[in-house]
Amino acid sequence: MGTSSTPQHRIGSGFGAHSTAAEVAAGVDLTGRTALVTGGYSGLGLETTRALAGAGARVIVPARRPETARAALHDIPGTDVAALDLSDLESVRAFAGGVLDSGRTLDLLIANAGVMATPEQRVGRGREFQFATNHLGHFALVNQLRPALAPSGARVVSLTSSGHFLTGIRWDDIDFRTGYDRWLAYGQAKTANALFALHLDRLGAASGVRAYAVHPGSILTPLQRHIPREEWAGRGWLTETGAPPAGFKTPEQGAATSVWAATSPLLDADGGAYGGAYCQDCDLAESVPDDADDMLVGGVKSWARDPEAAARLWALSAELTGVDAFA
Repeated sequence: MGTSSTPQHRIGSGFGAHSTAAEVAAGVDLTGRTALVTGGYSGLGLETTRALAGAGARVIVPARRPETARAALHDIPGTDVAALDLSDLESVRAFAGGVLDSGRTLDLLIANAGVMATPEQRVGRGREFQFATNHLGHFALVNQLRPALAPSGARVVSLTSSGHFLTGIRWDDIDFRTGYDRWLAYGQAKTANALFALHLDRLGAASGVRAYAVHPGSILTPLQRHIPREEWAGRGWLTETGAPPAGFKTPEQGAATSVWAATSPLLDADGGAYGGAYCQDCDLAESVPDDADDMLVGGVKSWARDPEAAARLWALSAELTGVDAFA
């Protein structure tokens, strides 16, 4: 297993675990910039959209439920909604075609949407649903939007999580043809999100496309809708009073690292050496041993930073989606 040369340690951003998206965006001027936030109408995505729009950006919000999205965004000026189902590659192609036809340039793309611990489900040619939605859909989207990414420099932010602690890529059975486990499937998808950012940055850096993986922290949002409520307490997500425990973030705090990774000038320092980094708490995360088990503390394990695995996953994803615009 290889190790990425990207530094993976805190760089002193001035923000932290309790910072909010609005605080990170304060003083950032995105006037004239266009951002795209998948799932930008619910949970962390909504707060990300709110902060970017508040800083002056025009925000495109692809949505599986466009009418729901329009209702959620009605009080946020500068937002546009269009239909997109990330689990359906034809839908991804149609959405990307609409963006390209509009002639818009994308300065920021935040791959925020996702599903967690869903019942076993297959889409397309038998693809496992979580891997297809969280990873392959975003892989295809970014590749098909390659011509729209700003030639002067664009940032892509891929949301991962400490769910990657659960497993690396299961090369011998990525689609869980046998023994489906909803949590391992989620963990694999989150590892894939981190590896995607790592290799995208490697391929895109020369043309000004930089990518970062973001662990937003532990937050209770609609992402947990597939998990029985009684399981929440068993996993330590609720205290006896029914409130989240210490260490959990609000959605506003959870969105902060996405906004930081999308906008912070610190990530341009040292000749862009931080490209592809795994970020947490509005800073770079620390590497942790592969046997670390405190997902609330977080950090990043070696299999989510392995450039050989990232290149292998990219090649496989290009084969499964039929698109590879960065080759």
